[in-house]
Amino acid sequence: MSFEFLKKMPTPAEIKEEFPLPETLVKLKADRDDMIKKVFTGESDKFLLVIGPCSADNEDAVTDYVTRLSKVQEKVADKILIIPRIYTNKPRTTGMGYKGMLHQPDPEKKPDLVAGLTAIRKMHIRVLNETGLTAADEMLYPENYQYFSDILSYVAIGARSVEDQQHRLTVSGMDIPAGMKNPTSGDFSVMLNSVVAAQAKHTFIYRGYEVKTTGNELTHTILRGAVNKHGQCIPNYHYEDLIRLYDMYSQLELKNPAVIVDCNHSNSAKQYIEQIRISKEVLHSKRHSSDINSFIKGLMIESYIESGSQKVSEHIYGKSITDPCLGWAESEKLILDIAELL
Repeated sequence: MSFEFLKKMPTPAEIKEEFPLPETLVKLKADRDDMIKKVFTGESDKFLLVIGPCSADNEDAVTDYVTRLSKVQEKVADKILIIPRIYTNKPRTTGMGYKGMLHQPDPEKKPDLVAGLTAIRKMHIRVLNETGLTAADEMLYPENYQYFSDILSYVAIGARSVEDQQHRLTVSGMDIPAGMKNPTSGDFSVMLNSVVAAQAKHTFIYRGYEVKTTGNELTHTILRGAVNKHGQCIPNYHYEDLIRLYDMYSQLELKNPAVIVDCNHSNSAKQYIEQIRISKEVLHSKRHSSDINSFIKGLMIESYIESGSQKVSEHIYGKSITDPCLGWAESEKLILDIAELL
């Protein structure tokens, strides 16, 4: 048999009991969830910024970064609601490389998933306690969502996961916004099918149980660009792309039509500095059409303390060890510029 069963994983209840979210933070999290929800339902006209490192690889650096974000949040609170990207699961195109804190709480040591689960909970609780900001993560493994369901305020489903049945059905049981990215092919219909599925009720197998869900009306789309058959990046953040998606939405009976534009990945061809230009073009599209203005709910931006990226062995504090990110100086200026342009 090819599988070697190393150790039995603790249950979500056991991890939550060992590392509970303090009662003071439970209320704070509920308030944040309500504010974010109202953006998607149209009750709030705040603009969302899901911003942060490509991968959360170091608790101290991530907490430092989010502390900086919290100070900027105070300056733009009348227009912008910041959701820190604290991405702890990293899909790898080839399956190789750093897979995130879940796998390796220390990027230079061997995988230890139990240690990864506890490291993630400790980091999220610390960030929330010190900054007041609840975060976003990518749901790479649907069965792991329950370990962090009491902490996260936003979940993204990646381009390689969005067609998967278990991802779609798991989202249908969430009560927080979940963004479905377009697949790497760029097919909008695949992305919208995933929204249809996640907004519906389902009965399925989850974590060894037969479960029933009520549907997640806060499920929405994320445009992240595509890759053609020649491996070339194709952006999909332009006005024409937004209108096309808006028109496709209008043909479906979906709750809370919404899109978030991911300014990196295939939209920028991973040229991280292009996120500044892309952000401003998306804001121009908002101003150009009242329909698009209400349709675009926010942006995703990859940003950290130091600009660019590094090898794991380089040990530069606050610099990405996966995709290149905007540095803090450019990020702070961009947030303030976005607030001025809204």
